[in-house]
Amino acid sequence: MKEAQKILAETFGYETFREGQEAIISLILAQENSLGIMPTGGGKSICYQLPALMLDGLTLVVSPLISLMKDQVDALNDMGIPATYVNSSLNYQEVSHRFGLAARGEVKLLYVAPERLESPDFLEMVRHTRIDLLAVDEAHCISQWGHDFRPSYLKLAETIQVIQPKPTIVALTATATPEVAQDISKLLAISPENQIKTGFARENLAFQVMKDQNDIYLIEYLKMNQGQSGIIYASTRKEVERLYRLIHAENLSVGMYHGGMSEVERTKNQELFSYDKLQIMVATNAFGMGINKSNVRFVVHAQIPGNLESYYQEAGRAGRDELPSEAILLYRPQDVQIQQYFIDQSESELEYKQHEYEKLREMNQYVHTQMCLQRFILRYFGEEGEDCGRCTNCLDDRESVDITVDAQKVLSCVKRMDEKFGKALIGKVLTGSKDQKISQWRFDQLSTYGIMKHLSQKEVNHLIDFLTAEQLLVPSKGQFPTLSVSATGVDVLLGKEKVFRKQVMVRKLVQDDALFEKLRVIRSDLASEQNLPPYVVFSDKTLREFSEIQPQTSVEFLQIKGVGKNKLDKYGKIFMDAIHDYQQTKESE
Repeated sequence: MKEAQKILAETFGYETFREGQEAIISLILAQENSLGIMPTGGGKSICYQLPALMLDGLTLVVSPLISLMKDQVDALNDMGIPATYVNSSLNYQEVSHRFGLAARGEVKLLYVAPERLESPDFLEMVRHTRIDLLAVDEAHCISQWGHDFRPSYLKLAETIQVIQPKPTIVALTATATPEVAQDISKLLAISPENQIKTGFARENLAFQVMKDQNDIYLIEYLKMNQGQSGIIYASTRKEVERLYRLIHAENLSVGMYHGGMSEVERTKNQELFSYDKLQIMVATNAFGMGINKSNVRFVVHAQIPGNLESYYQEAGRAGRDELPSEAILLYRPQDVQIQQYFIDQSESELEYKQHEYEKLREMNQYVHTQMCLQRFILRYFGEEGEDCGRCTNCLDDRESVDITVDAQKVLSCVKRMDEKFGKALIGKVLTGSKDQKISQWRFDQLSTYGIMKHLSQKEVNHLIDFLTAEQLLVPSKGQFPTLSVSATGVDVLLGKEKVFRKQVMVRKLVQDDALFEKLRVIRSDLASEQNLPPYVVFSDKTLREFSEIQPQTSVEFLQIKGVGKNKLDKYGKIFMDAIHDYQQTKESE
């Protein structure tokens, strides 16, 4: 490894290896197949680029990312390393020329798209070329349980048989559950001992889930972060275009990217974003896998993605330079239906679809959990971790309320319905709905019928989502999951365990709240100037929230009930300045 260390410093400009790199390179040099699972930005490419310079033959890199191929080849050539790529952007003559370079040993690395593995010219090149290393990038694409399964990747197994002598294989991915990792290893003949995991935690990323926020929140967030690079993901082309128009109308530097645009338009916008000539990119998930841009400060998902693997990979495009960055998910319940529709319309087999429904439920549980968001993600990938201290759940300073009795009501209802029904019907029984199905099944005779009628259907559904996220309820597999009570849920029913949930406590009115009184005076003055009743400016309830939360920014101000865009523009600065002055006075006392 001394030679590897020297190449790392002299060619790549790094004094030390990142975690996992040295272990993977050692296995490659020992001619052992390996699987590297490293987070986005963890330095996967050096794991095969460096040994490529130490091996006599060619390093063949299979990658689905056309734009990344060009970026990496340009970067390698800039370092004096002979490399090239072959993909659908080239004509036949150029493809033949580049395969010729590889066959004659004039390049050290050749990047190819997986679809190319079946072509006669590729197979001909393989027969006349010594290939020492086969690097499989985005290796989760080979697993039918991976979040981005590509049937073309399955040709890899056949390709390996054609190459003689057999090359060493290194598979690399940023997102693989234990099930996917096992699948990759089986398909590529990688020993379980040669799985190198560096941990999924991203110490510089702050994860946030914002529920029921609208366009105003997004615009204010972008204005607060003006001058920073960021990506906004949406699920559909239509929503990408709508958000682009909305943001562009605010005179913010924005571009868009989706599969319905011409290749020329997409390439142009991608380059403008890469060169910091566009600050914000609104895109579908077609964008980003090929972007090696290190200074993305935030990734916002304007709609919930279909699974946690996709979400973590896309969110991980923020902060690849290891500087503090944010990953924000804006959640609205109706957005889940879009992902449900995508699965419904898929032509995949039933077993695969059911797996996708299960992943979508896990994604939905991420939104409703109150555990550390980073820990929730790590647990999904089969890893335990500490609370991150940065996410919205870790920073949530609301009081934990004992909701054991309400939890027992829900769990008892699930049991009394024989654990054969889903969230919607359970919620209707608890709230005393007159739905025909309830009388048909005689659920209106249950002792739990209407036991939570003081709450809305939406509130009860949110509680059921919370209990599911906390693993007190377990959904079945399939498109329409039924709920059953887990072993921990049984303990709650029996009174052996308590359930706590963070929520706003009912507070007594504090008549001597100095800040509240100060804000009332300001409200009264503003109302008098406009000849309006004071409550039209802001209600007492809104003023009390101002005095309790003490918002410092327009985004925080917007999250208080009773504040919209118009009132933010009209009164926001006045009230925030007053709160700031009050805080400074308190500090100096």
